[in-house]
Amino acid sequence: MTVSVSVRTGGDLLVDSLTQHGVDTLFALPGVQLDGAFAALHRAQDRIRVIHPRHEQTTAYMADGYARVSGKMGVCMVVPGPGVLNASAAISTAYANASPVLVLAGQLNRDTIDAGLGNLHEIRDQLGMMRHITKYAERAAHPQDIAGAISNAVHEMWNGYVRPVLVEVPWDTLHEPTTAEAQPPLPQRLTPAPDPEQIEAAARLLRQAKRPLIITGAAINNENAFAELQELAERLQAPVMGIHNGKGALGDHHYLSHSALGGRYLMESADVILLVGTRLSASNQFPWSIEPERTYIQVDPEASQIGHNVPVAAGIVGDARQALAGLLHALPEQRESREEEMLEVKRLADAALDAIQPQGSWARAIRNAIPDDGIVVNDMTQISYWGNLGWPTYAPRTFLTTGYQGTLGWAYPTSLGAKVAAGDRVVVSISGDGGFGYCLNELATQAQHGIAAISIVFDDNGFGNVRRMQQELYGGAEIASHLRNPDYVQLAESFGISGRRAETPQALARQIEESIKANEPTLIEVPTEPMPNTWSNLRIR
Repeated sequence: MTVSVSVRTGGDLLVDSLTQHGVDTLFALPGVQLDGAFAALHRAQDRIRVIHPRHEQTTAYMADGYARVSGKMGVCMVVPGPGVLNASAAISTAYANASPVLVLAGQLNRDTIDAGLGNLHEIRDQLGMMRHITKYAERAAHPQDIAGAISNAVHEMWNGYVRPVLVEVPWDTLHEPTTAEAQPPLPQRLTPAPDPEQIEAAARLLRQAKRPLIITGAAINNENAFAELQELAERLQAPVMGIHNGKGALGDHHYLSHSALGGRYLMESADVILLVGTRLSASNQFPWSIEPERTYIQVDPEASQIGHNVPVAAGIVGDARQALAGLLHALPEQRESREEEMLEVKRLADAALDAIQPQGSWARAIRNAIPDDGIVVNDMTQISYWGNLGWPTYAPRTFLTTGYQGTLGWAYPTSLGAKVAAGDRVVVSISGDGGFGYCLNELATQAQHGIAAISIVFDDNGFGNVRRMQQELYGGAEIASHLRNPDYVQLAESFGISGRRAETPQALARQIEESIKANEPTLIEVPTEPMPNTWSNLRIR
């Protein structure tokens, strides 16, 4: 079938709807059910940049990285069936980390959806499946439905607890002529103002607190409550512990900002704990986190999440920015400075972290070589486990993790989307050889689109964490944990990427600094021996 390029189609309306919502970058892979959309994108190249990776999982990883760094919506598009399934691990990771991602999914012709005819890319109840890992999923069955579906999805994504959303568009819907127009965006944030009684109940507990502590998580980034957080922390002289993606909400240059390890010491004596942008999911509940003698206060935009994971004495339903502003109004008095005490906690935590070797030396080398606003994307690997506990983070949205999803292999592809959003800022991904292997084909994407991110691969020829557990817990029963790897420098160069190698922390720092100056797509291989267990060294697992 030949489609006239002079006819305005559902595909054109889809593109117009995206641009109406401020989208100028799309991470997508073409396929037959998306032909109508890509034809429209070709006509709109002056408005939307299309970045096409080599695998559907990377479209969603890149959209996630783009969203987390920019604070804007990240958008990806994939074909139905296997395309959606390939992207599902990345979508679930975005879901776990309150990341604003819009997924556009192709579909069969309207009259064959769920008919069981065995058509190309057919999968039963695709929408129902995706509702388990998105906040909202809707089908635009006809061209006139497209604009409303996009507006509704974006509205639902931002309203309340931010999570990915999906819009599914059938093949014929994208090709049919339409005179419908894109709709202006609906109001993004309709979270009601916090209840004054809830504010007062929380303020009463904080007034009585002798040693308050604030814990921040990923969701605080979507509400830009950083100034209010700092002012409240200073007024209460309450230390702030950032968990995973909540790190940097109060930069570590501030004496009240503490790593997760520093938070361990502080939680031992904390009497009132204020949770902002986190539910303390199970993977974040360190062994010292939940104690009955402690009093918890939780701020969350959704009432159903208050007390969901942690028993709370007071809950504030609402936007974190408004909630913290309300607490500031109710807590006017400035407390005596705890700066000397807090600096000592920092010193103790840093000493404990630096005793973990060689992870500490490698991590410090990376941190010292990149600017304060440099962005680090952490995979599930040995240096990253150290980083989750102690990475010095100086600004919001500069330390990216998988959160509770623990998605191995996500860091490298996610860093590419992060770099697209970051512009001239430095972006570094930290991977092991096991995790990097999941998406090493995206070296081609990085080269083709000129994405000057720096990828660091620690190569111990195995799934190091698994192998160590097999050795320590199962009497050395090693199976499926050893890897045969390429020469990563030659591999990178074969794709047109700058390949480097560093065998000491000092050499790694130099290679990073030279890579930053070169400002080009770069892979740095770091050959290593197996590393010790971070958690057992700290006696926390």
